[in-house]
Amino acid sequence: MADIRAFRGFRYDLGKVGPLAGVVAPPYDVIDSALQQQLYDASPYNAIRVELTKAEPGDTDGNNRYTRAASTLKDWLTDGGLQQDTARSLYVYEQEFTVEGKTWTRRGFLARVRLEPFGTGRIFPHEQTLSGPKADRLKLYQATGFNISPVFGLYPDEGEVFARLAPLMRRQPPIEATDHLGVINRLWVITDSSAISAVIGLMGPKPVFIADGHHRYETGLRYLEERRAAGEVPDDEAAPNFCLMMLVGMSDPGLIILPTHRLVSGLPPLTKEQLQAALAGHFEIVGEFGTDAAACWEHVELEGSQSVLGFGTVADNQWFAVQLTDPTVMETLAPDQSAAWRGLAVSLLHKLVLEKQIPAATGSTGECRYVHLMQEVMDAVAARECQLAVLVPPVAMSDVESIAGNREKMPPKSTYFYPKLLTGMVFNSLKRD
Repeated sequence: MADIRAFRGFRYDLGKVGPLAGVVAPPYDVIDSALQQQLYDASPYNAIRVELTKAEPGDTDGNNRYTRAASTLKDWLTDGGLQQDTARSLYVYEQEFTVEGKTWTRRGFLARVRLEPFGTGRIFPHEQTLSGPKADRLKLYQATGFNISPVFGLYPDEGEVFARLAPLMRRQPPIEATDHLGVINRLWVITDSSAISAVIGLMGPKPVFIADGHHRYETGLRYLEERRAAGEVPDDEAAPNFCLMMLVGMSDPGLIILPTHRLVSGLPPLTKEQLQAALAGHFEIVGEFGTDAAACWEHVELEGSQSVLGFGTVADNQWFAVQLTDPTVMETLAPDQSAAWRGLAVSLLHKLVLEKQIPAATGSTGECRYVHLMQEVMDAVAARECQLAVLVPPVAMSDVESIAGNREKMPPKSTYFYPKLLTGMVFNSLKRD
């Protein structure tokens, strides 16, 4: 069973550091150098200074961005800019945001969650991880002894967990910050011991599926191993046994998975007729839309099927949609995967189209750039930044639950849970309770 705990989080003293909007930051994996500088300029207390500290010329093993992050965090604790809450709490975190003209509200809560190796308990990953980001996060954990940003976890529910928290939220105004994308982020601190006990009891039997933050979770496991080897984990209640996690119910109306479209470059010029000929063996054309990319995407969305893909050929600016006619081909191409995995649109696209049919037709595999909004696709096509655009339907929550629950990992770039969770709402110590 998942072990969920209230904890004494570390939060900014807004009376000292100023408005929350000036000190929060996105997670490290979506920050470029320009945004990094923008956040540095926002405040000397901005979380970017520990989440993604700037590298400097002459950095050494003893003086580098990780040691500077640790020094910065220590200074904030010393001068009172960052303070630990006195009571064990759960932290309700709500995000209000707009996508493609529609407004959503997603709500979850931050807690400590006991770490357990994948495959041994009730916490399930759904994506593969890379060694580079894990090495980076481990150095940060080692230097600071903190979870700077949370893992994003999902749990099956019928709304029963938030039924215990909602009445308490109405008793206090939230702390609020609007980020650089216009997302409104709100935080409530829940200290009521009866409500906390009820939530922990309800969460106990539930599995948790990691939506985002796989690298941070696996880094937590590695950090725990290191601390155990160093004799710094005296018992199962010691802080390194846990990680900071945002938990969102799978039925939450604001939990959306954005599509991840592919912009393929490195191919020779490709026309609609050439691409349709390449796809003919396993797909049928289910719609032709001329130069109207939006109409093509509308068709893919309305179909609501993982077997339908949209294509735009940049050489002649033509759009069309296809549907798989021969699902058995995936049994040959991915024999070790489950039927659910083989049926994903991203699996069809990569295993069949990009790794087999496109190379056979063009002699090249091409390279993918990933975008989430139709405007990004249309802008790239108009600028001729790629030779092929592929519109990919998003996976459903049921797909994530089914595939992760089978202890499989989905293909890369299968999911994009928007918006990202901000860093700086709450920090979690890996050294003290």
